[in-house]
Amino acid sequence: MEDKKNIRALSKAELKAEFTELGEKSFRATQVYEWLWQKNAASFDEMTNLSVKLRDQLKDQFFIDHISLDEQQISKDRTIKCAFNVGVGKVVEGVLIPSKTRMTACISSQVGCSLACEFCATGKLKLLKNLSAGEIVDQVVHLKNLAEEKYSQNLSNIVYMGMGEPLLNYKNMMDSIEKITSEDGLGMSPKRITVSTAGIAKMIKKLGDDEVKFNLAVSLHAANDKKRDKIMAINETNNLAALAEAIGYFYGKTGTRVTYEYIIFKDFNDELEDAQELAEFCKIVPCKVNIIEYNTIDDGIFQQADASKVDRFAAFLEEKNIIVNVRRSRGKDIDAACGQLANKNEVVTERMMK
Repeated sequence: MEDKKNIRALSKAELKAEFTELGEKSFRATQVYEWLWQKNAASFDEMTNLSVKLRDQLKDQFFIDHISLDEQQISKDRTIKCAFNVGVGKVVEGVLIPSKTRMTACISSQVGCSLACEFCATGKLKLLKNLSAGEIVDQVVHLKNLAEEKYSQNLSNIVYMGMGEPLLNYKNMMDSIEKITSEDGLGMSPKRITVSTAGIAKMIKKLGDDEVKFNLAVSLHAANDKKRDKIMAINETNNLAALAEAIGYFYGKTGTRVTYEYIIFKDFNDELEDAQELAEFCKIVPCKVNIIEYNTIDDGIFQQADASKVDRFAAFLEEKNIIVNVRRSRGKDIDAACGQLANKNEVVTERMMK
């Protein structure tokens, strides 16, 4: 494997150059590209419109970094969590979230995470690997197929909100979205895709410079530096002022409304004073706020806010003419809810902690 190239790491132009070296016509490269990105072929033997000789040549020089399903759990609310094998001893999770109006794939960009947010189970695991573009796309394809097979519905949305920080795997994240949205790939609209970040200011600006067409969500969770420092170590180097500047820059470049994710914790960030600070932050650019019900993890540091406080918090923001959605947890019984990935799944956790 070490002397072989990952064929899915090649652009279409690079793939054509490789085929020229093999003495093959460029249209063969196009055929292979379609097998890889439209048909999600896991092996060269599946590429039946290629000669056996050419398939053997490809096997000798390339490999396909295809992931495989290790384990699948179905929640009582129909949420499906999948543990994918992405290499020896490395497992990553993706979740299919059905609702009345949407069928959403929540996918991961890294195995583990380096940001160590206090409230997140994934943050308790060290960063083991950046996923390749192909490994990210494979999650989407698998969850898309599940949506069709289990629920007879098409996948409607993709959120990069699983394990890892997408903006710390920038190139592969961007390449995966290109494959998901291009006509040569899955052909989904970028407006159906949301990338979530803990708030890396310089990379948010880079998204603006790249004039991305997908949606941006920022995990805020507190509009107060002192509180945010306590729960998100990233705030020490990317404080709210830096974040506000980057978000303003992003909006100026893209014109895209930003979503703020706000996990609401009991007796920490659930008071009207906190809501007022959030409302002030919302003045930076046109935005909406997703208030997210906290899902407990094993350490028990934080607790779920009282429902009455959540409702009061949301009503306060709405009175300020801010678009607010209160997100109730899905898949809690299989630890597939927000912040729970790699929490209690013994197979996954044991492998990832090695």
